[in-house]
Amino acid sequence: MVGDSTAIGDARRRAETARLLARARASRGETRTRYENQVVAVNMRVAGDVARRYHGRGVPADDLDQVAYLGLVKAVRGYDPTMGDDFLSYAVPTVRGEIRRYFRDSGWAVRPPRSVQEVQAQVMAAEAQLLQELGRTPRPAEIAVRLDVPLTLVLDAQSASGCFTPVSLDVLQPADDEGEGAAVLARFGEIDPAYASAEARVALAAVLDTLGERDRRILQLRFFEHLTQAQIGEEVGVTQEQVSRLLTGILRRLRRQLAA
Repeated sequence: MVGDSTAIGDARRRAETARLLARARASRGETRTRYENQVVAVNMRVAGDVARRYHGRGVPADDLDQVAYLGLVKAVRGYDPTMGDDFLSYAVPTVRGEIRRYFRDSGWAVRPPRSVQEVQAQVMAAEAQLLQELGRTPRPAEIAVRLDVPLTLVLDAQSASGCFTPVSLDVLQPADDEGEGAAVLARFGEIDPAYASAEARVALAAVLDTLGERDRRILQLRFFEHLTQAQIGEEVGVTQEQVSRLLTGILRRLRRQLAA
């Protein structure tokens, strides 16, 4: 019966996704955004399943989950139904691609570049300061905000300090129960199709309710376009100090709401 329940859930999710995407295409402005947000909510479980395939590989699970959710948002906004594929056929590779890019921007097998070596001491100092302020180990995104440097640079600096344990995404892993080995990336393509629409909607609705258009724009500029805080300030019309405070608040709300 479990298989039947899973199949029904998968069918419901796909049908709901198609319905919401159709309404989004027929809408404009805030109405379109609302429908797109609902598509993200319906499919958050899928993004989480993709992210979990990467857990335990040297990057905090919370950071990977956030990358996956942002990749899902990117997929919703970039999906073109005229291409003939259903949404997940486009969304899963998009989410996986964001995570793979996150890893590849973070790891290397040669001497780190000079820019990484120069920022290492700053990263270590910021880690120590944030540890005292937060009472826990700071996340890479929090260090990036504190130093006003790209997140990828912080991750590279942590790698150089031995804090990161990159693994080749193409290396063969030990054989599974059926005696077959597989490349890491190949296994990451598997998805748990279980449907948890209500739970996902509640979680994401709480996040979206706290993020205005400006906050979403700041998030896009910082983590997708890798602008500095000063550059973001010029884009949205606030000071660098205000950008720092806004980013800290946005990340805190994302973590709190998505973990709820």
